Amino acid sequence: MAISRIPPIQCLLTFEAVARLRSASRAAEELCVTVSAVSHRLRQLETHMGVRLFCRGDFALTAEGAAYLQHVATALAALQQMPGERAAVGPRRLRVAVTPSFCRQFVMPKLELFRRSYPDIELTLQVSIPLRDVTAEAADLEVRYGLGGYADVEHRLILSDVVTPACSPAFLDEFGPFDGFEHEAECTRVRLVRSPLEPWAHWYAHCGLTLAEPASGAQFNDLGLVYDAAASGFGVALVRHKLGAAWFDSGRLLSLSARPMNSPFGHYICWTPGALERWECAAFADWLQSVLP
Repeated sequence: MAISRIPPIQCLLTFEAVARLRSASRAAEELCVTVSAVSHRLRQLETHMGVRLFCRGDFALTAEGAAYLQHVATALAALQQMPGERAAVGPRRLRVAVTPSFCRQFVMPKLELFRRSYPDIELTLQVSIPLRDVTAEAADLEVRYGLGGYADVEHRLILSDVVTPACSPAFLDEFGPFDGFEHEAECTRVRLVRSPLEPWAHWYAHCGLTLAEPASGAQFNDLGLVYDAAASGFGVALVRHKLGAAWFDSGRLLSLSARPMNSPFGHYICWTPGALERWECAAFADWLQSVLP
């Protein structure tokens, strides 16, 4: 065995603590050392390994750091086990609740990358209901869509977006042309596809209109269904540029305005206090943010 290739144990302990706690000061407190010592050990480990393990600033792991953390966590767990104790077997199980359209557009296409990066994590995805804060079962992590400011969980914004009115090419040919869809006459003379997830009142305010939220027209409680309905010629819908990229890129939907609106709603990764101290939770949260547009 090449002993020179094994990093000092204090460096490995510090790396694991910082990766788990996402804080040099909290890691220093846990390890009973100074913050300066934590920084020195991390630099020593990165020099020893020849790679950067953390992104600078927020202690998010690089791809190399995330891969190395799995080996370090396994090795430290083995060192903690006393002779004669039965070793824990089986993968780390992680349950994530996620909104349907977000999952289809952003998570599923990248899921193989997660499997390759974290083969020891057994991932379960379950559907959560946007804006209603309801999940089928308890989850380790949850992706919520809404205004943020949740009092019951810790959270951070992972995806914001802009919104524009859009319709199918056939609908535009039949009822267009439209002049930016920013005038009262345009907004009231055509069918609108509605959703509580993206109220028209926000677009009206963006355009300086005093119109009330429409009370008629097709309505859906999933944004993917909203976009499918508009692509099928149901009417004009408010479509998020990032979430609706597949519809725009394929030509199924056409934007009707060159002046998109910043949506007040965003996607947030949420967790109960202490959950991110589990490396598999922190790994998924960091991975998810890294693959989002």
